[in-house]
Amino acid sequence: MQTLSPPGVTRAIATAALALFACGGAWAQKAGDIVLGAGWLRYAPRDKSTPLRFTSPVEREVPGSGSSLSHSDTLGLNAHYFLTDNWAIEGVFGIPPRLKLQGEGTLAGIGELGSARLYGPSLLAKYFFGQPTDKWRLAAGLGVTYAHFSDVQLTGGLQNTLGGALGLPAGASSTRAKIDSRFGPVFALGATYAFTDRLGLTLSVSYVRMKTKAKLTTYANGNAVATSESGLTLNPVVPFAYLTYRF
Repeated sequence: MQTLSPPGVTRAIATAALALFACGGAWAQKAGDIVLGAGWLRYAPRDKSTPLRFTSPVEREVPGSGSSLSHSDTLGLNAHYFLTDNWAIEGVFGIPPRLKLQGEGTLAGIGELGSARLYGPSLLAKYFFGQPTDKWRLAAGLGVTYAHFSDVQLTGGLQNTLGGALGLPAGASSTRAKIDSRFGPVFALGATYAFTDRLGLTLSVSYVRMKTKAKLTTYANGNAVATSESGLTLNPVVPFAYLTYRF
């Protein structure tokens, strides 16, 4: 059996270290890579609302009325394309979460006012600090999101409250709602860790500036008898933890 002298051992260790360093270039993302991710995404609004206000048949405000959005968890999906070793374009999407609107102030006694599905795809430009040989990389991003609300549902409690404000008995009216779609800026920070040359884990937090307006129409006997609206400031914080796979 051949044995290595101390200088031989030193050379062998140095050779192995150089080989590991050479393989390290595959640890993280580099120019031309496509990286797909999937994981847990939370939509946590830091919201406030303006009081509910009737706009017809006469303009008047419901004193002390307010609402708030509860947080919602969903499956988030994203894709990165690396333009260079440091710059990437990211698209974020996922299963649309259902956001629930809770009454506050004079509407607190109703509890849940309604809910809506949020479709909020985002597109960001991201800068990854460090080198492709780094297992840990920090990233910062800036982009835009488009928030579209669908399947808006109002509870019976809110519908009866709106009808009562018009002098209508419970069940004699129905109200439909629409929430305006909006664009908003996205600011993101994150950290990526590469387990292997293909698999990794990313933790990121985004902040979105977003204002919109809910518009309601109340019907009785098939006719529109009143309209009302409320402004909503969402400004959500969006944590996103996801596994990645590099192609």
